[in-house]
Amino acid sequence: MKTEVIQQLTVSFEGHAQQTESGVEYWLARDLQILLGYAKWDNFLNVITKAKTACEVSGHDVRDHFADVGKMVELGSGSRREIDDIMLTRFACYLIAQNGDPAKSEIAFAQTYFAIQTRRAELIEQRMLESERLAARKKLTETEKELSGVIYEQTGGNQDFATIRSKGDHALFGKSTAAMKSHWKVPDNRPLADFAPTIILKAKDFATEITIFNARAHGMSSEPVISAEHVTNNDAVRKTLLSRGIRPEALAPDEDIKKVERRLVSDERKSLTKPERLED
Repeated sequence: MKTEVIQQLTVSFEGHAQQTESGVEYWLARDLQILLGYAKWDNFLNVITKAKTACEVSGHDVRDHFADVGKMVELGSGSRREIDDIMLTRFACYLIAQNGDPAKSEIAFAQTYFAIQTRRAELIEQRMLESERLAARKKLTETEKELSGVIYEQTGGNQDFATIRSKGDHALFGKSTAAMKSHWKVPDNRPLADFAPTIILKAKDFATEITIFNARAHGMSSEPVISAEHVTNNDAVRKTLLSRGIRPEALAPDEDIKKVERRLVSDERKSLTKPERLED
């Protein structure tokens, strides 16, 4: 397929994309029918039916990707009437392209176009989740540094910080830090939090923030008192998680946060040194 044809089709497909009020991208089936080179609506409906079956087989709810709607059209007499139409997500369009007539050049283009668009959306979602986890890890680091400072200020030394944090871990997980590191196969020289899922990082951070607040508000000046406070807060957070069906010690470890950070930094550098161009 010639470059100018690909560019023209790309503009056409992107030009027909619309967005719901919540920001979900969609195409109307009547528009996609023309874009994919189908002259008759009934023939195109047969392809849509196959795509719905593929959607169901893949484990997705058809209603989440194919929504029946009405569309007003102009008649030759100048009057208007409503015809059936379907709102299609990017995933629905991809399935339609996969079930279309492969002899059509428009179908061949659409198969690649929507596959790339779908993959791009998945990559964006993955990157956002990784960025959220990295931010949560950095936030916990800062909060724990603050707690260490509070311990130093109010007890005269910060050698008790590791003990207090360990007691907090035991209250949150129902297991010691060492037991959780063994369970998650965390190297001895690495913090448990570097392998914790985002929900655990935020849980630990919240409990630590409460400990800092109360330690200052009540002038706690000894390790046993601050430890008891930290245990109470982690135990309360644990109970909240359990009430929502989340058992901290049963969660699988996440990827080493250092690897995640290196990947995000590398991707950012690549995007700055070789940005996508309109003609790519």
